[in-house]
Amino acid sequence: MSFDLHHINAAIAAHGAVTRVVIADIKGSSPREIGASMLLWPGGQSGSIGGGALEYQASQAPQSGLRRYPLGPELGQCCGGHVTLVTEHFTKPIVAQDLFIRCIEGDMALPLPIAQLQKARRNGSADPAALICTAGWLAETLTPAAQPLWIWGAGHVGRAVVHIASQMPELEVTWIDTSPERFPRTPPETVTLVPAENPAPLMAHAPRHAQHLIFTYAHSLDLALCHAALLRGFDFCGLIGSASKWARFQRRLLALGHAPTQISKITCPIGDPNLGKQPISIAIGVTQALLSHNMNAKTRHRSALS
Repeated sequence: MSFDLHHINAAIAAHGAVTRVVIADIKGSSPREIGASMLLWPGGQSGSIGGGALEYQASQAPQSGLRRYPLGPELGQCCGGHVTLVTEHFTKPIVAQDLFIRCIEGDMALPLPIAQLQKARRNGSADPAALICTAGWLAETLTPAAQPLWIWGAGHVGRAVVHIASQMPELEVTWIDTSPERFPRTPPETVTLVPAENPAPLMAHAPRHAQHLIFTYAHSLDLALCHAALLRGFDFCGLIGSASKWARFQRRLLALGHAPTQISKITCPIGDPNLGKQPISIAIGVTQALLSHNMNAKTRHRSALS
């Protein structure tokens, strides 16, 4: 978890003032991990630090600063651990780059662990989701720019996937189909809709590090999008379909001049057939495959830094 500067500044712009509560330290068990946070404003909330009594207590007339909660005796929870929360009030846009460092309480000089994190961040060896809370200071790495996810097709499966993906702040969703009528009347506010009678040429405008999920109503359109994706390049490309469909596509993509090593970068079939064939079941499997890909990429990145 890291400090989502864009999300918080958007909340400040929308609500005028927000309160942020973040789990800064844990001893023993806890309902959420270090870095889990929630934003509060009059009449609203986003995010969660685990729900239940801890979240309720932290959201009632929250006071700025550090507070330590013994989960068992004070809150009647069975976790049995101790959680340190940092509560902050923000009324103006936050300006930060790479790290957001601030003194929460006290007047001690910048602690050595935070100075070391600054140095590690400058030389590119810092954990991208680092949080350090020590001696009354708090330092958090900033959430990187959202990962572009282009979803092709607004049928039942596409709608189910968008319903899930639109709730993930780490994804920036662009949704494409052949006409405006194919989209729902009230799509998620965070999703960019792109109607295009001939969608395949749009692939050339996707970022080269974008991720793609292809769920259109026509095999010919799916094939055109796979061809265009291979020409453009991508971080991830998943195609819904059976093993026999993918075998036919591989032959046709070979005939279009793509090398087998390139074609194999497309994931097909995507998802987990054991979850069932209902659109939401397929969407859960597809999203899990995408999240696993992203998690493995982060693990490889951290291993390279160590």
